[in-house]
Amino acid sequence: MSELDFSQVSWEELGNSTLETLQMLGASALFTLVIGLPLGILLFLASRSSLTLMKVIYIVLSFIVNILRSVPFIILIVALIPFTRSLVGTSTGVLGTIPPLVIGAAPFFARLVETSLREVDKGVIEAAQAMGASTGQIIRRVLLREALPGLLAALTITVVTLVSYTAMSGMIGGGGLGTLAINYGYYRYETAVMIVAVVLMIVLVQLLQMAGDRLVRHYTRK
Repeated sequence: MSELDFSQVSWEELGNSTLETLQMLGASALFTLVIGLPLGILLFLASRSSLTLMKVIYIVLSFIVNILRSVPFIILIVALIPFTRSLVGTSTGVLGTIPPLVIGAAPFFARLVETSLREVDKGVIEAAQAMGASTGQIIRRVLLREALPGLLAALTITVVTLVSYTAMSGMIGGGGLGTLAINYGYYRYETAVMIVAVVLMIVLVQLLQMAGDRLVRHYTRK
């Protein structure tokens, strides 16, 4: 086994790739939160409703969410290439990777949101209803507040999952550390570059997990 040659590493290119990964992660996490949180709330409310229309909505949404969660991301990103091109004008690079990242992660996050909301004490919800609180007030002042630690944990899991998704997007030129690791480690056999890219992704995941765990502990009632 040959010794690793870290002189192969272009630190400027590595820095640019790290920045691209952070851009993809930040944008996709934001859109995932904006889409996935309301979707998860709607799933929760529809599942508890006795109205026929809401039951139908739940069945349809649940079916769509389950389908999108079942498709492996590497297949999903390829299948969405025409849609991504029509939406943002490209299917590669940072911009072309964000739509499939969001479509892949939002249903996953929505289901975690639904699960977190189910953990809220029904007695608290019923008490708010008895006091005449509207649905909007119950969502803002009861559900989201009571489920905040679980929601933060769900967001942390989703963001960490997005890191692995950004790496997989490198297979089709998505940019970031994933593309760098594949181009140099797989196609050029420059193992040192791949190892550095992988280590940076591991560090990123650890930092995100630590930050998420700290927020969960802070907002968890003792």
